[in-house]
This record gives sequence, structure tokens and C-alpha cells, in this order.
Amino acid sequence: MADGTDSPIAAPSAPPPPGAADGGDGDSYLRRRTLRQGSAGWLLLTGLGVAYVVSGDFSGWNFGLAEGGFGGLAIAALLMGAMYACMVFALAELAAVLPTAGGGYGFARRALGTWGGFLTGTAILIEYVLAPAAISIFIGDYVESLGLFGLESGWPLQLACFAVFTGIHLWGVGEALRFSFVVTGIAVAALLIFAVGAFTEFDASGLNDIPADPEAFGSNSWLPYGLLGIWAAFPFGMWFFLGIEGVPLAAEEARDPARTLPRAMALAMGILVLLALLTFLAATGARGSAAVQDAGNPLVEALQGDGEPTALSRFVNYAGLAGLVASFFSLVYAGSRQLFALSRAGYLPRFLSLTSRRKAPYLGLLVPAAIGFSLAAATGDGARMLNVAVFGATISYALMSLSHIVLRRREPDLPRPYRTPGGIATSSVAFALACSALVATFLVDKNAAFIALGVYGVALAYFAFYSRHRLVAAAPEEEFAALAAAEAELRRD
Repeated sequence: MADGTDSPIAAPSAPPPPGAADGGDGDSYLRRRTLRQGSAGWLLLTGLGVAYVVSGDFSGWNFGLAEGGFGGLAIAALLMGAMYACMVFALAELAAVLPTAGGGYGFARRALGTWGGFLTGTAILIEYVLAPAAISIFIGDYVESLGLFGLESGWPLQLACFAVFTGIHLWGVGEALRFSFVVTGIAVAALLIFAVGAFTEFDASGLNDIPADPEAFGSNSWLPYGLLGIWAAFPFGMWFFLGIEGVPLAAEEARDPARTLPRAMALAMGILVLLALLTFLAATGARGSAAVQDAGNPLVEALQGDGEPTALSRFVNYAGLAGLVASFFSLVYAGSRQLFALSRAGYLPRFLSLTSRRKAPYLGLLVPAAIGFSLAAATGDGARMLNVAVFGATISYALMSLSHIVLRRREPDLPRPYRTPGGIATSSVAFALACSALVATFLVDKNAAFIALGVYGVALAYFAFYSRHRLVAAAPEEEFAALAAAEAELRRD
């Protein structure tokens, strides 16, 4: 026994037919790893999709102005928005076909085999473990700058964030998603109110006020850092949408996932596109691109600049904290479900997928929380951790888009309750842009990219030498793959 909690249910080299590992130990294994089904409808799932992302509207995207200027970041955000839109349509189809907690890992497992599944799942896990750690640092800095609670150090609040919000998730998924929905609603309302206030000060001449670099190829007032600046701004254009791909991780806890997941993902993407457009134009137009490009709180900077705080700027300042909390809270959820799915299938130690009486993966919540808090308290470098998270995200985007292409070609007759508009052409666009974004991460922070590669290397060694020989055939993702293999064998005969 690998972890001392259950007898192993190892998948043989040729996958058994579905149900081969059921009965006896298999039934007991899965009963101890069951999530609460039917806890989320399309409205809560839509809120979850927006919650993953909303903190990126309050801060982070503006650093792309220092890489590409207004024009460069605008083009980068447009291209990254196209990537996410295409990927969301592809993932909506895959989520309707394979509604499991594995999300992108489950899709890649079916399309690309065990190695593809592990590569994708690990990349997603890197994103969802490091992003909450980074956001907890931003929350601590935010509270400290506001002078709340008399804190002079951020780590006590980081600890409180992980303790309190992980505790809510342990309470139950329905309660957690409703809490996230309320906080996200506050953050979205604040962004809309900010846009109304900032547009009253809009001045188009401020959009291109960053001086052009004469040595940059193709530079001008709209592209001050030239054509290469567009590419370097890709990771920051992603901030307006980063995380929405996590909605399928709620599949096993959703009501009628084949119908609600595609609907929720499309609605969430539409809301995020609107918020990105309003936030980007309002902030840069109110104060100018140069004034907000390095601001830790660009929306407040756009409203008050060097002047005295106003009632609106104070409101947006506090609401920005709500946006950070919403994203932190939802990313904790996403990380726990990805870890749960990988562990349940044996890719990671199986004890991590055990669930409580309230059907919460308690170790899948507590272990990432402990790692996240340790990293946040030890380094205090939120920007670096987010860059590592973005690197992991771009790898997963490429592999998930490729999974859609492979399944469309290899299994054209697979029942698809929802079909991606444009089919393979749509997911091919997402794949090409994801690969471009992956390369762009090296232009922004080489050290972060190599740190992510190092973590990836350790994880791959663990899989190659240990866990791939101990996969759990009864896990839903493995059974889906076994069914596909059995059907392929029948067709060959």
C-alpha cells in the first residue's frame, strides 16, 4: 500500500473495461472520495467563472503598459481575449462530454493518454496553487496600505486568509460558492461604478502618452516599444481572463453539467470581456497610460492621482479588496478540485483525495493552503509567483486545446451535447495563441519560467518513476479512457 489508507487499485498496461476495478475495494475507495453532487446551478457557476478572474481587473494588467504601451497592451488583450474565447468554447464541449472533477486533466487524459493527462494536470495545479499565494500577498499589502487593523506586516493577514477561507470550503461547496458569488457581485458592481466615474475624466490624448523608444522596431506613439512590445504584453493581457478555464473543475458538483457548464462559461466570458473593455479604457483615459503603468492600484490612481482621496476612490479602494478576496477564494476551490482528481486517479498520493462527511476534499484543501501560505510568508514576492502561475497556465491551455483537436479527429462520433462553434478551427486558434503566450512568458520573467520548469521536472520524475505504475482504474477519468480503448478495440475487430 502506497499511502497506508487504501489498497491500491492499479491500472494494468492495457486499460480494463469500465467497471473492472469496481466492487469490493473499488467501491470502498470511491465512496471515501465523493463530492457533493448537484450543489451548483448555472448562476453559481457563472459567478465562479467571474470570481476566478475579477482581481485581475483591479491590478496587474496595467504592468503590460510598461511592456507594450497602450496600443501594444490593447492588441495583446484582444489576442488573448480571442484565445480565451476560443478555448472556452472548446472546453465547454469537452466538459459536456467528460463532466468530471479533473477538468482539463480529464480531457487531456482521454485525448493524449496518461502522460498528456499528467502534464496538463500538473500545469493547472501549478497555476492554482501559486496564484492564491500571490493574491494573499496582495491582500496583505492592500490591508496594510489602507491602515486597517493596525497591521505593519502582511503575513498575519495571509495566514488569516488561508485559515478562514479554507475553513469555509471545508464547511461545504454550496456555502462556499454562495459566499464567492456575493463577494464577486460586490467587486463587479465596484468596477462598473469606477468606469462611470472615470469616464467623466476621459481624455483620449492620455492613452498614448508613453514616450516611444526610437530603438524599438516599429515604435510609434501607440506602440512605444515597437512590435515586440505587443508580444511581451501577452501575459498581462491574460490577466483580464486568467482562471476562467477552471469552471469545468466543478463538473461533479454541478446540476446537469452537460447543460449548465457551457452556459455558465459563455456567460462568464461575456461578462469578463465587458469588464476588461470598460476597465482598460476608463483607467488609461482618466489619468493617462504613463500614470497607471507602474501603479499597484491603477484604478485608485486613475481616480485621484496625486490629489486627496475622494469618496469614489475610497470606495474603489475597498472594493478592490473584495475583488482580491473573490479570486483568492475561488482559486483555492479550483486548486483543491484539481488536486482531488489527480490524487483520486493515483497520479498523486491517493490519501490527498479523501473527502469529509460534508463531501469536501479536506486534505486537498489543507495541503495546498499550507504550501501557499509558506511560499507567501517566506518570499513575499507575489509578482514572481503570479508569473510562475501564468507559465503553468499557458502550458495547460495549449494541451487542453490540443485535446479538443485530437478528440474531434479521433472520436468524431463521440456524443457531444454541446458542440464548439467552428470546431477544430476554433481550438486551433486557441492552441496557436497559447503557444505564443508561453514563449512570451520568457520575455517578461525568465527566472519565473525556469522556476516553473524546475517544478515541472520534479513532478514528471515522480510520475515517470512511481505514480504511473499505480494509477487507479476505478477513477472516472481512467474509466472514460478504458471505455474509449475498449470501443477502439471493438472497431478494429
